[in-house]
Amino acid sequence: MPKNFIITSETELRSQVKRWRVKGKTIALVPTMGALHAGHLSLIAKAKQHADKIVASIYVNETQFAEGEDLDTYPRDHANDCEMLRAAGCDLVYMPKKMYADNHATTINIAGPALGLESEARAHFFAGVALIVTKLFNRVQPDLAVFGEKDYQQLLTIRRLTADLDMPVRILAAPIIREADGLAMSSRNKYFGDEAREIAGRLNVIMQKCAKKISQGADIKISTDKACQQILDAGFEHVDYMAVADANSLALLTGHLTDTPARLLVAAHCQGVRLIDNCALIR
Repeated sequence: MPKNFIITSETELRSQVKRWRVKGKTIALVPTMGALHAGHLSLIAKAKQHADKIVASIYVNETQFAEGEDLDTYPRDHANDCEMLRAAGCDLVYMPKKMYADNHATTINIAGPALGLESEARAHFFAGVALIVTKLFNRVQPDLAVFGEKDYQQLLTIRRLTADLDMPVRILAAPIIREADGLAMSSRNKYFGDEAREIAGRLNVIMQKCAKKISQGADIKISTDKACQQILDAGFEHVDYMAVADANSLALLTGHLTDTPARLLVAAHCQGVRLIDNCALIR
Protein backbone atom coordinates (compact mmCIF):
# COMPACT_ATOMS: atom_id res chain seq x y z
CA MET A 1 0.00 0.00 0.00
CA PRO A 2 1.22 3.56 -0.67
CA LYS A 3 2.36 5.51 2.37
CA ASN A 4 -0.53 7.27 4.15
CA PHE A 5 -3.07 5.53 1.91
CA ILE A 6 -5.00 4.26 4.95
CA ILE A 7 -5.71 6.87 7.63
CA THR A 8 -7.52 6.18 10.89
CA SER A 9 -6.93 9.50 12.65
CA GLU A 10 -9.22 12.51 12.16
CA THR A 11 -6.23 14.81 12.69
CA GLU A 12 -4.19 13.07 9.98
CA LEU A 13 -7.18 13.13 7.65
CA ARG A 14 -7.66 16.87 8.07
CA SER A 15 -3.93 17.47 7.55
CA GLN A 16 -3.92 15.54 4.27
CA VAL A 17 -7.04 17.33 3.04
CA LYS A 18 -5.41 20.67 3.90
CA ARG A 19 -2.31 19.76 1.88
CA TRP A 20 -4.48 18.96 -1.12
CA ARG A 21 -6.42 22.20 -0.73
CA VAL A 22 -3.20 24.25 -0.67
CA LYS A 23 -2.38 22.73 -4.05
CA GLY A 24 -5.81 23.64 -5.40
CA LYS A 25 -7.10 20.07 -5.62
CA THR A 26 -10.79 19.20 -5.62
CA ILE A 27 -11.90 16.35 -3.39
CA ALA A 28 -14.63 13.70 -3.71
CA LEU A 29 -15.88 11.45 -0.93
CA VAL A 30 -17.31 7.96 -1.39
CA PRO A 31 -18.74 6.79 1.95
CA THR A 32 -18.95 2.99 2.41
CA MET A 33 -19.38 0.40 5.13
CA GLY A 34 -16.85 -1.89 3.48
CA ALA A 35 -17.51 -5.39 2.08
CA LEU A 36 -16.91 -3.79 -1.30
CA HIS A 37 -18.04 -5.03 -4.70
CA ALA A 38 -18.19 -3.71 -8.25
CA GLY A 39 -21.01 -1.36 -7.32
CA HIS A 40 -18.76 0.49 -4.89
CA LEU A 41 -15.97 0.64 -7.44
CA SER A 42 -18.35 2.28 -9.90
CA LEU A 43 -18.78 5.09 -7.34
CA ILE A 44 -15.00 5.56 -7.28
CA ALA A 45 -14.96 5.68 -11.08
CA LYS A 46 -17.72 8.30 -11.08
CA ALA A 47 -15.87 10.37 -8.47
CA LYS A 48 -12.67 10.29 -10.54
CA GLN A 49 -14.55 11.93 -13.41
CA HIS A 50 -15.36 14.96 -11.26
CA ALA A 51 -12.55 15.49 -8.71
CA ASP A 52 -8.77 15.46 -8.44
CA LYS A 53 -8.54 13.44 -5.24
CA ILE A 54 -10.78 10.62 -4.05
CA VAL A 55 -11.38 9.73 -0.41
CA ALA A 56 -13.30 6.54 0.43
CA SER A 57 -14.44 5.95 3.97
CA ILE A 58 -14.98 2.53 5.53
CA TYR A 59 -17.05 2.52 8.70
CA VAL A 60 -19.87 0.21 9.79
CA ASN A 61 -22.14 2.87 11.24
CA GLU A 62 -23.82 1.66 14.40
CA THR A 63 -26.40 4.46 14.48
CA GLN A 64 -28.20 3.16 11.38
CA PHE A 65 -28.68 -0.33 12.82
CA ALA A 66 -31.54 -1.19 15.17
CA GLU A 67 -31.47 -3.87 17.83
CA GLY A 68 -31.74 -7.28 16.21
CA GLU A 69 -30.23 -6.15 12.88
CA ASP A 70 -26.90 -7.37 11.53
CA LEU A 71 -24.44 -4.83 13.00
CA ASP A 72 -22.24 -7.55 14.53
CA THR A 73 -22.39 -9.89 11.54
CA TYR A 74 -22.22 -7.32 8.73
CA PRO A 75 -19.53 -8.55 6.28
CA ARG A 76 -16.07 -7.15 7.01
CA ASP A 77 -12.90 -7.63 4.97
CA HIS A 78 -11.05 -4.36 5.29
CA ALA A 79 -7.73 -5.62 3.90
CA ASN A 80 -9.38 -6.72 0.67
CA ASP A 81 -11.48 -3.54 0.59
CA CYS A 82 -8.37 -1.35 0.75
CA GLU A 83 -6.64 -3.30 -2.00
CA MET A 84 -9.71 -2.95 -4.22
CA LEU A 85 -9.82 0.79 -3.56
CA ARG A 86 -6.11 1.18 -4.31
CA ALA A 87 -6.51 -0.67 -7.60
CA ALA A 88 -9.52 1.48 -8.50
CA GLY A 89 -7.49 4.67 -8.16
CA CYS A 90 -8.68 5.89 -4.77
CA ASP A 91 -6.19 8.31 -3.17
CA LEU A 92 -7.00 7.81 0.51
CA VAL A 93 -9.02 5.40 2.65
CA TYR A 94 -10.39 6.89 5.86
CA MET A 95 -11.05 4.03 8.26
CA PRO A 96 -11.80 5.47 11.73
CA LYS A 97 -11.99 3.12 14.68
CA LYS A 98 -14.96 5.08 16.04
CA MET A 99 -17.02 8.05 14.92
CA TYR A 100 -18.92 8.82 18.11
CA ALA A 101 -17.49 9.91 21.45
CA ASP A 102 -18.76 8.14 24.56
CA ASN A 103 -20.72 11.26 25.51
CA HIS A 104 -22.13 11.87 22.01
CA ALA A 105 -25.60 13.39 22.44
CA THR A 106 -26.61 14.90 19.08
CA THR A 107 -29.15 13.49 16.64
CA ILE A 108 -30.56 14.66 13.31
CA ASN A 109 -34.28 14.47 12.65
CA ILE A 110 -34.90 14.42 8.92
CA ALA A 111 -38.27 14.32 7.14
CA GLY A 112 -39.18 14.98 3.50
CA PRO A 113 -38.00 12.08 1.31
CA ALA A 114 -36.90 10.16 4.43
CA LEU A 115 -40.52 9.54 5.42
CA GLY A 116 -42.33 6.38 4.37
CA LEU A 117 -41.03 3.32 2.47
CA GLU A 118 -37.79 2.41 4.29
CA SER A 119 -38.82 4.40 7.37
CA GLU A 120 -41.91 2.23 7.78
CA ALA A 121 -39.74 -0.84 8.34
CA ARG A 122 -36.61 0.84 9.74
CA ALA A 123 -37.72 3.96 11.61
CA HIS A 124 -34.21 4.58 12.96
CA PHE A 125 -32.38 4.28 9.67
CA PHE A 126 -32.25 7.72 8.08
CA ALA A 127 -31.46 9.52 11.33
CA GLY A 128 -28.37 7.32 11.56
CA VAL A 129 -27.48 7.86 7.91
CA ALA A 130 -27.90 11.65 8.20
CA LEU A 131 -25.70 11.71 11.29
CA ILE A 132 -22.80 9.70 9.86
CA VAL A 133 -22.90 11.55 6.54
CA THR A 134 -22.84 14.92 8.32
CA LYS A 135 -19.87 13.87 10.43
CA LEU A 136 -17.97 12.54 7.42
CA PHE A 137 -18.68 15.71 5.45
CA ASN A 138 -17.41 17.80 8.36
CA ARG A 139 -14.20 15.78 8.60
CA VAL A 140 -13.39 15.37 4.90
CA GLN A 141 -14.84 18.70 3.67
CA PRO A 142 -15.36 17.30 0.15
CA ASP A 143 -16.45 19.27 -2.89
CA LEU A 144 -18.68 16.41 -3.90
CA ALA A 145 -19.81 12.98 -2.74
CA VAL A 146 -21.07 10.01 -4.74
CA PHE A 147 -23.92 7.71 -3.70
CA GLY A 148 -25.51 4.81 -5.56
CA GLU A 149 -29.04 4.81 -6.92
CA LYS A 150 -29.65 1.36 -5.44
CA ASP A 151 -30.33 3.14 -2.15
CA TYR A 152 -32.54 5.64 -3.93
CA GLN A 153 -34.42 6.94 -0.90
CA GLN A 154 -31.09 7.40 0.90
CA LEU A 155 -29.77 9.37 -2.10
CA LEU A 156 -32.71 11.80 -2.01
CA THR A 157 -32.52 12.06 1.77
CA ILE A 158 -28.86 13.07 1.61
CA ARG A 159 -29.62 15.64 -1.08
CA ARG A 160 -32.33 17.06 1.20
CA LEU A 161 -29.91 17.06 4.14
CA THR A 162 -27.20 18.96 2.30
CA ALA A 163 -29.67 21.50 0.93
CA ASP A 164 -31.42 22.12 4.25
CA LEU A 165 -28.19 22.49 6.23
CA ASP A 166 -26.39 24.57 3.58
CA MET A 167 -23.61 22.04 3.14
CA PRO A 168 -21.37 23.03 0.20
CA VAL A 169 -21.20 19.46 -1.09
CA ARG A 170 -22.50 18.42 -4.51
CA ILE A 171 -24.24 15.04 -4.40
CA LEU A 172 -23.76 12.85 -7.48
CA ALA A 173 -25.69 9.69 -8.24
CA ALA A 174 -24.25 6.55 -9.80
CA PRO A 175 -26.44 3.93 -11.52
CA ILE A 176 -27.20 0.52 -10.03
CA ILE A 177 -24.67 -2.19 -10.86
CA ARG A 178 -26.25 -5.63 -11.27
CA GLU A 179 -25.23 -9.26 -11.31
CA ALA A 180 -25.65 -11.24 -14.54
CA ASP A 181 -29.22 -12.22 -13.59
CA GLY A 182 -30.16 -8.64 -12.69
CA LEU A 183 -29.85 -8.82 -8.90
CA ALA A 184 -28.64 -5.45 -7.61
CA MET A 185 -25.16 -5.79 -6.15
CA SER A 186 -25.13 -5.54 -2.36
CA SER A 187 -22.71 -6.42 0.42
CA ARG A 188 -25.49 -8.48 2.03
CA ASN A 189 -25.69 -10.75 -1.04
CA LYS A 190 -22.80 -12.60 0.61
CA TYR A 191 -25.31 -14.01 3.09
CA PHE A 192 -27.04 -16.13 0.42
CA GLY A 193 -26.68 -19.84 -0.07
CA ASP A 194 -27.24 -21.25 -3.56
CA GLU A 195 -30.99 -21.75 -3.20
CA ALA A 196 -31.64 -18.33 -1.69
CA ARG A 197 -29.42 -16.68 -4.28
CA GLU A 198 -31.48 -18.20 -7.10
CA ILE A 199 -34.67 -16.90 -5.50
CA ALA A 200 -33.16 -13.44 -4.93
CA GLY A 201 -32.39 -13.12 -8.63
CA ARG A 202 -36.10 -13.14 -9.41
CA LEU A 203 -36.77 -9.83 -7.66
CA ASN A 204 -35.43 -7.62 -10.44
CA VAL A 205 -37.21 -9.67 -13.10
CA ILE A 206 -40.58 -9.17 -11.40
CA MET A 207 -39.86 -5.50 -10.71
CA GLN A 208 -38.93 -4.80 -14.34
CA LYS A 209 -42.08 -6.51 -15.64
CA CYS A 210 -44.17 -4.44 -13.25
CA ALA A 211 -42.37 -1.27 -14.32
CA LYS A 212 -43.06 -2.04 -17.99
CA LYS A 213 -46.78 -2.51 -17.37
CA ILE A 214 -47.08 0.72 -15.39
CA SER A 215 -45.10 2.61 -18.03
CA GLN A 216 -47.52 1.31 -20.66
CA GLY A 217 -50.49 2.71 -18.74
CA ALA A 218 -51.55 0.01 -16.29
CA ASP A 219 -53.01 1.03 -12.92
CA ILE A 220 -50.27 1.46 -10.33
CA LYS A 221 -52.01 -0.27 -7.39
CA ILE A 222 -53.25 -3.22 -9.41
CA SER A 223 -49.80 -3.70 -10.95
CA THR A 224 -47.82 -3.41 -7.70
CA ASP A 225 -50.26 -5.66 -5.81
CA LYS A 226 -49.86 -8.33 -8.49
CA ALA A 227 -46.07 -7.97 -8.43
CA CYS A 228 -46.03 -8.34 -4.63
CA GLN A 229 -47.88 -11.63 -4.94
CA GLN A 230 -45.45 -12.79 -7.65
CA ILE A 231 -42.53 -12.00 -5.33
CA LEU A 232 -44.09 -14.12 -2.59
CA ASP A 233 -44.85 -16.92 -5.06
CA ALA A 234 -41.18 -16.81 -6.15
CA GLY A 235 -40.09 -17.81 -2.64
CA PHE A 236 -39.70 -14.55 -0.73
CA GLU A 237 -41.07 -14.52 2.83
CA HIS A 238 -42.35 -10.97 2.97
CA VAL A 239 -42.64 -7.79 0.94
CA ASP A 240 -42.21 -4.58 2.95
CA TYR A 241 -43.32 -2.40 0.06
CA MET A 242 -43.59 -2.06 -3.68
CA ALA A 243 -44.55 1.48 -4.58
CA VAL A 244 -44.37 4.13 -7.26
CA ALA A 245 -43.10 7.52 -6.14
CA ASP A 246 -42.19 10.89 -7.57
CA ALA A 247 -38.54 10.59 -8.55
CA ASN A 248 -37.65 13.92 -6.91
CA SER A 249 -39.78 14.09 -3.76
CA LEU A 250 -40.69 10.42 -3.22
CA ALA A 251 -44.33 11.41 -2.78
CA LEU A 252 -46.32 8.26 -3.51
CA LEU A 253 -48.22 8.15 -6.81
CA THR A 254 -51.49 6.38 -7.55
CA GLY A 255 -53.73 5.79 -10.54
CA HIS A 256 -51.85 5.95 -13.82
CA LEU A 257 -48.40 7.27 -14.63
CA THR A 258 -48.23 10.86 -15.84
CA ASP A 259 -45.36 12.92 -17.22
CA THR A 260 -43.98 13.31 -13.68
CA PRO A 261 -40.61 11.53 -13.39
CA ALA A 262 -41.27 8.45 -11.29
CA ARG A 263 -39.51 5.54 -9.63
CA LEU A 264 -40.68 2.03 -8.77
CA LEU A 265 -39.20 0.92 -5.42
CA VAL A 266 -39.34 -2.45 -3.67
CA ALA A 267 -38.11 -4.08 -0.47
CA ALA A 268 -38.53 -7.80 0.21
CA HIS A 269 -37.13 -10.52 2.46
CA CYS A 270 -35.44 -13.58 0.96
CA GLN A 271 -34.51 -16.32 3.43
CA GLY A 272 -33.53 -13.88 6.14
CA VAL A 273 -31.91 -11.26 3.89
CA ARG A 274 -33.68 -7.98 3.21
CA LEU A 275 -33.26 -6.76 -0.38
CA ILE A 276 -34.10 -3.37 -1.85
CA ASP A 277 -34.22 -2.38 -5.49
CA ASN A 278 -35.70 0.28 -7.75
CA CYS A 279 -35.90 1.44 -11.34
CA ALA A 280 -36.97 4.48 -13.30
CA LEU A 281 -40.42 4.59 -14.90
CA ILE A 282 -40.63 6.12 -18.35
CA ARG A 283 -44.05 6.96 -19.74
